[in-house]
Amino acid sequence: MGINLAIRFILEICALVSLGYWGFHSDHGYMVKVLLGIGSPLLMAIIWGTFVSPKASIPVRGIKRLLLELIIFGFAALALYNAEHPVIALFFLILVIFNILFLRIWEQ
Repeated sequence: MGINLAIRFILEICALVSLGYWGFHSDHGYMVKVLLGIGSPLLMAIIWGTFVSPKASIPVRGIKRLLLELIIFGFAALALYNAEHPVIALFFLILVIFNILFLRIWEQ
């Protein structure tokens, strides 16, 4: 069961990386690329840390938490898809869904 928590951590890191990758590979000018490449993972980290992390300052529970997790990971998958990596985006999304499912089953 501890493996599932480790996978969760890896998925969180992958979400940050995918948002950064998308930002730096966008079709915009240099400054916008830097802003998106740094800003989007930073925004995700702030939202995650504030509402979803184990030590969240404003923790959300139940269906609100599930929806927030799906939105955050969904944006990361969408970023991969927009960066022309649809297979990786789909694989990432499938891993996220199974991870969330097992987190709920094992009450982690």
